[in-house]
Amino acid sequence: MEREIEEGRAKIMTLEAEIRTALDSLSPDTLDVINESALHSGHAGDDGSGESHWRVVIKAASLDDMSRIARHRAIHSALGPEIIGRIHALAIDIQ
Repeated sequence: MEREIEEGRAKIMTLEAEIRTALDSLSPDTLDVINESALHSGHAGDDGSGESHWRVVIKAASLDDMSRIARHRAIHSALGPEIIGRIHALAIDIQ
């Protein structure tokens, strides 16, 4: 579920929404962005933000002809260093 939080007049996009928006560049047929941070509460990498551990389930024709490593690189590239820098763990399931 994509969410935006409105503060005053400006809307602040949640990390989930930022991930979805970034991965739209891959034209996915299916895209699930799952926040798994609660499963890792108190563990290493839990920064207390509630947005540290993510799982992406994606099916995109643009990834079909790529090797597994190239697919993961394409996803990381689409997310960009700003988003990747805010994530402790990213599980990627490519269908």
